[in-house]
Amino acid sequence: MASPEPTPASPLFDEVRIDIDDTISGDHTSSATINPIWGDPGLLLMHARIILTSLAIIYTGAHASLKRPASAAPARGGKSGSGKHKKKEEEEQQMHGLVLSDAILLPVFAGATLVGLYYLIQWLNDPELLNKILRVYLSFMGVASMTTLVADGIQLATSFVFPNYFRVRGALYHVDGVENRVVVLRPGGPTRQVSARAGGDREGSFHSPVPWRFGWLQGRKTAGFLWQLRHLLTEQWTVKLRLHGVIDEKLKVRFSHIVGFVAAVVMVATYNVTTSKMLGNIMGYAFCYGTLLLLSPTSFCIGSLVLAGLFVYDIVMVFYTPFMITVATKLDAPIKLTFDSGRRSSILGLGDIILPGLVMGLALRFDLWRYYQTRITYVETELVTESRDASSGDVMVTKDRGHVAKKAPYINATGNWADRFWVSSWPGMGSSPGDDAPEAVQVASFPKTYFYASVFGYTVGLLVTLAMVVMFQHGQPALFYLVPGVVGSLWLTAWARGEVDDMWKYTEDGSQDTEDVVVELDGRGNVVKELQRANDAEGKVKSNEEEEEEGEGGQKGARGVEKTLTERGTNGFLFSIRAPSPRGTGRTKREA
Repeated sequence: MASPEPTPASPLFDEVRIDIDDTISGDHTSSATINPIWGDPGLLLMHARIILTSLAIIYTGAHASLKRPASAAPARGGKSGSGKHKKKEEEEQQMHGLVLSDAILLPVFAGATLVGLYYLIQWLNDPELLNKILRVYLSFMGVASMTTLVADGIQLATSFVFPNYFRVRGALYHVDGVENRVVVLRPGGPTRQVSARAGGDREGSFHSPVPWRFGWLQGRKTAGFLWQLRHLLTEQWTVKLRLHGVIDEKLKVRFSHIVGFVAAVVMVATYNVTTSKMLGNIMGYAFCYGTLLLLSPTSFCIGSLVLAGLFVYDIVMVFYTPFMITVATKLDAPIKLTFDSGRRSSILGLGDIILPGLVMGLALRFDLWRYYQTRITYVETELVTESRDASSGDVMVTKDRGHVAKKAPYINATGNWADRFWVSSWPGMGSSPGDDAPEAVQVASFPKTYFYASVFGYTVGLLVTLAMVVMFQHGQPALFYLVPGVVGSLWLTAWARGEVDDMWKYTEDGSQDTEDVVVELDGRGNVVKELQRANDAEGKVKSNEEEEEEGEGGQKGARGVEKTLTERGTNGFLFSIRAPSPRGTGRTKREA
């Protein structure tokens, strides 16, 4: 184990500030002095902030990365073409999957980058120029992540103010944003509805889309304003950017993305001028959050191998070389989170959050896959097989009985925290939403066995890391403790539940995303084997809806090209942001 004392082999160790009692930097932790942790409230508080911050980032990032699992069918289309929007959003949420070769390449590239930075710092003597270059580069790269973080935060806050479902005095309400009405849901279905335009003078009715029954919020003028505000905050805006002969783009975004982009640019510019630790931390949060949304190992085997490779890399770079600690303490860029408590300064490397977080996010999506796996129904059907006799050439038709696996349609499991909060009894998200809760709310509370197991393993690993820092007064490779905690907790949970085979076979490479699979069942109704996959057959016939959508898309595309060719001659440069159209008066449905 390397010593924290300065040696000729590590000339830069003596430049670490002596007031840094606890440091976690660049995927490692280090300490300058030993204090009885139980007798130092400041140190305890700082360690608690480190643990809670890392868990909060992983928790939110993992839930934001949820997507339709292979065990669920594509979502059904809803009103006003919502099905098309959901399909488009689903395609945009596709993640870049890590493959087997990444388990070898990631440690190699990480080591080469770290060694290169170390010798560049020594060659420059003063790393300030390198810090400026890295800050500018990472700032430009971080605008997209910051925009996503701020936009998702605004959407979360908006959902708490304008939920889709809420419960008041036992009655369950649904906010219909298409027709601007609040519907009272009963076990037997909708029994009465109230429209903000029609008034709705029944006692206890809601005129506005907010779940508070204050008189001034339920007035006609205020209610109308709130409906329009909800519409502007939740519907898509259109952003156009056109430069003749260079670019012609049209984007569909929400208001939160516009605000998020402006806020991201302002914060990034301010950070480059002030080098504020708070803004640097916010950028670090954004990097972690954005990475958890973009990257994922395609299977638990690959995820375990990736962490194992970086596990070895972390040990070598911290215990046997001066590279890790030197680079982490000399660089002042948004590649770490900084915590201050009095004279103490603690640093948490982003790699200690992102790398375990990728596997923990995979565990949460595996939980969602298991949830929809239990909702698959097996419908008995007649199987017709045609074969040609080799000698006579006659076509022989064989009929048999089989079962077709019907998957439940996917319901988006992200962004439903507010609905669960308003539908559930106190304390909100910590309690059950009830059996009469809408399916969208119930799906959001699916069992998260493996995810919580990984959270437990991560917490234990980080606690052990901090304890080793205080005990040995030397930089500790955090992944040395986090990798066994996360990977071990997942595989032990699978072994205890008898689901190692399911966990081993689970993959997100798309090979399991099939429809109408013909299966053979045993006497207990369990699947013995797959007989045929419907989408493996040649000459698949498209449904009328698919053909109709393709026809509409082709017509719209032709009109769009024609319109573009017409307008390019008049608009040399165009940048516009168009808000969604106001809702019309429409037709108000009344109780029969």
